[in-house]
Order: sequence, then C-alpha cells, then structure tokens
Amino acid sequence: MGLIQVVITLIIVGLLVKPMGDYLVKVFNYETTSLDRVFGPGERFFYRLIGVKEKEPMGWKKYVFAMLLTNFVMMILMYIVFRLQKYLPLNPDKIDSMPPALAFNTAASFITNTNWQAYSGESSLSYLSQMIAITFPMFTSAATGFAVAIAFIRGLVARENNLGNFYTDLVRSITRVFLPLSFIVALFLVFQGIPETLYGAAHATTLEGVKQTITRGPVASLESIKHIGTNGGGFFGTNSAHPYENPTPLSNLIEILCMMLLPTALVYAFGAMIKNKRQGWSVFAAMGIMFFVFLSVVFVAEYSGTPALNALGVHGNMEGKEVRFGIGESSLFTAVTTAATTGSVNNMHDSLTPIGGMVPLGEMMLNNVFGGKGVGLLNGLLYVILTVFICGLMVGRTPEFLGKKIESKEVKLASIALLTHPVLILVPTAIALMSPTAISSILNSGYHGVSEVLYAFTSGAANNGSAFAGLTANTNFYNIAIGVVILLGRYISIIAMLGIAGSLATKRMVAATTGTFRTDTPLFTGILVVIILVVGALTFFPALALGPIAEHLGMFH
Repeated sequence: MGLIQVVITLIIVGLLVKPMGDYLVKVFNYETTSLDRVFGPGERFFYRLIGVKEKEPMGWKKYVFAMLLTNFVMMILMYIVFRLQKYLPLNPDKIDSMPPALAFNTAASFITNTNWQAYSGESSLSYLSQMIAITFPMFTSAATGFAVAIAFIRGLVARENNLGNFYTDLVRSITRVFLPLSFIVALFLVFQGIPETLYGAAHATTLEGVKQTITRGPVASLESIKHIGTNGGGFFGTNSAHPYENPTPLSNLIEILCMMLLPTALVYAFGAMIKNKRQGWSVFAAMGIMFFVFLSVVFVAEYSGTPALNALGVHGNMEGKEVRFGIGESSLFTAVTTAATTGSVNNMHDSLTPIGGMVPLGEMMLNNVFGGKGVGLLNGLLYVILTVFICGLMVGRTPEFLGKKIESKEVKLASIALLTHPVLILVPTAIALMSPTAISSILNSGYHGVSEVLYAFTSGAANNGSAFAGLTANTNFYNIAIGVVILLGRYISIIAMLGIAGSLATKRMVAATTGTFRTDTPLFTGILVVIILVVGALTFFPALALGPIAEHLGMFH
C-alpha cells in the first residue's frame, strides 16, 4: 500500500507540471490573460504607491540591489517584531519577546525561505508574529526566489543587459501565483480540520479529570503558503507531524503536492521561456532521475528497518513516524521536503535509519534536485554551465549554452557559487565539533551526533530548514552561526548567478554548427547527472563517512 500511495502521488505531480508551467510562462512573459481584470488594478495601485514603473528595465546590478534592499528592510522589520512582541497586540497567551540571538536567527531564516526554527512556535511566538513576521515573509521570500530564477532565464536569451524589473516580478509572483494557490489550499486544509482562529489556547478537562491546554491559532493560512512557497516553518514545534498541521492522509497528500508543484513546473517553464522545451525536459529528467534514486533509497531503508528491530520480529522502522501516515508516506515526505528545499517534516528525521537519514542530507548537499522556489533551478543550471564547460574542454571547443559562449567570467562566477555551498557546510561543522559549548548541545554521542551537527549546517546552507531534532540549536553559538550560514548561503549564490545572467545577456548569439555540443539530448542528461553526483561525492563523502555511513556499518556489530 505504501508503494501504491507513492506512485499515485507522483503521477498526480506529473500531470500538474505542464498546465502549471504554461501558466507561469504567461505570468512572467506578461501575456494577456482573462485574469488581468482580477489582478491588474491592485498591482497597478501598488506600483503607483511605491513609485515603480511596471516595465522599467533593470540590468543585473540594479536587479541585485533592488532584491537585497527589499530583503534587508523586511528582515530588520521582522527582527523588531520578534524583539517587541511582548508589547504588541494579538498576543492572547502573553508570550514573551524573543532574545536577540534567536530573533536574529529567525529573521534571517524566514527572509531567506529557509524557515529553520530553533524555537517551538506555539510557545515562542504571538499571533501577530506568526502572521506578520512569519507567514508574510513566506510569501515574499518565495517570490524573491521566483523573481531571481525568472531574471536568470531572461538573461540566457536576452540581447541586452535587461533582466526585467524585480519589483514587478516580486508583485506578480505574489498576486498571481502564491496568494491564489494559498487561499484555495488554506480553505481545503480548514475542511480537513486544521484550525484558523485568533482565539487564544483552549482549555479542556480530560476523561481522567486532568486539565489540558490546547494551543491553536491561524494555522491553516500558514500551512498553505508554508508548502506552496516551499518554506517549511511550522506553527507548532513538531511541524507537519502535528495533527493540527497535518491531520489526515488526504492533507498529507495535498501538502506533498504543494511542495512539488511549483519547483517542477518552473523547470518546464524554463524550457518554454527559452523556446527550447527539449532543453527544459533534459534538465527536468536529470533532476527526476536523482529524485527517484534518493526516494528509492529512503523507501527501502525505512522498510528494511534495523538489525536489532528485525531480530525482535519488528519489520520496518516506525520510530518517529505517525501511524496515520506510515512508512511509505513518511519516506515520500522526507524525500520531497528536502528535494524541494521545503524543510517541512511529517516525521522526525533524527529517527530515520542511518541510510534513510543520509537521503535528506544528500539532497540538501546537492541542492539541485528540483529545489525550492527558483533557487533550485538556478543551482541546476549552475551545474549545466559547469557540464557544458567540461564537455567543451574534452572536445576542444569553446563551450556554448543556448547559443551563448561560456567564457572565463561565467566560469569564475559559477565556481564561486559552486564552492560557497560546501564551505558553508563543512567549515562551520568542523568549528562546532571542536567547540565544547557546541558539542554540549548534541543529544546523541558518536556518529549520530556528527550527523546532527552536519545536518544543521547543511540545512542552513541549502536554505532548507528541516532539522535532525536531536540538536539543541537554541544557543547563542548555533543561532548566530546558522543565521550567518543561512544569509551567505542564500545571497552569495544568487548574486553570482545573476552576474552570470548579466554577462550572458550582453553576448551575441552564435549560430549552431555540426560541431556544436547539444545540451538537450539524453546523452547530455546522463553526463549532467554523473557530474553532479561525482562533484557531490568528492566534496561531501568524507563527512558522510564520519556520520551516517559509519553509523550504518556500526548497526551490524
């Protein structure tokens, strides 16, 4: 039954890719649609309000500046709300303000679409904070990633240094994509039993006469954009394992579909926007192959269980999983949430088998198995450029991609983006494992403890936000260290990739010849997958060998 559920879910995802991708193309190519009457007036009013010309062109530097300025201002406002929430309205449960380091970590996390949580939402945030400083940035951070990806696609096919207008892309992403989808999904989740209220916690008496406090709040609205926007931050500490965030198998299906919908559709939209759908399907196939490999590994690992459990006659690893989902849906959720860099969890990754736990680690380390809003596609295209460059060297030709020559400037910027990710993971992990203060936060000693720390910094650098849950991360060290990693992991790669887009935008198109290395063939897809896996293995295998691999081998002693 678990396998059947997984297959049905993936078939539904596949059926939604093309229609959603076609809609995204219309939105970001500014094509006229019947929905203009619905969204147009509000958008034009907002443009006038902030003094923006809707179609004013921006070069890559201006685009980057607008993106950084907008994100910085919002992050400061979020930090202020967290620090002052004790004195602000919509705080019926009288929750205290956040400490400085935790407020910094949370603001950095939610402005970057990471949504790493070193706190438990039901006990640490007021309703105002949950709505203004948590739910609203889920829209803007997802829209920022979308806007950057669209700008990069424009740069690939442009004839001048014009990547579009950041403010227009941001607004259209919110009004025409995220808001409508989130509204529909939120209503469905309320139908499934998820609360949506501004009343304070409910107080009840159990059958045994024990007093019980039941936390609630505006949960459904957060849950919808949490998954549509591949954000992942939970209203409750246990995230989508909590029955008020994910009460039924049907709500679980909807949340998985929401996580996969836009990342997969954006890859298809990429092919349509560059007018080469074969190229889009080539990249899609590479990502799909890696996703199926990772999904198969965690699925088999969790159903196989551990030697100790098997010796007791218990087959399959149900530790840390909800009975209403079972092993199959928990394994699928694990693979999807880290492939789409969402960070939402319906089971505790800390309780996965060692090889099962290596799957979310591996997906975040590669960070291009579909990925989150926009940035996943950017990372995938980063490896496409690297693959084109390597293949060009092998055949003795100047590498080309979509008719544009890949030269030293693009390769240098790609190298910066490529090397930043492992540096932000491995260096802080090494520092943490040398610090007595950081080590004291580890719940489990030995190999699993290494995995907990490695997972935390990998999640931050990949802007994923999920956690192994065995690490006490709410300390000054981890709040500041992971917060810095989150910010650098988000913006260095975005700036580098937009620099590549700006460089390619000004280059003239080169006509294809018989010697041109085609990048829209099954051969190129295979080469791309191999290069991604080889680079990932060379970079991260030593760290994985000290954590999940060593733990797996230790189970057989």
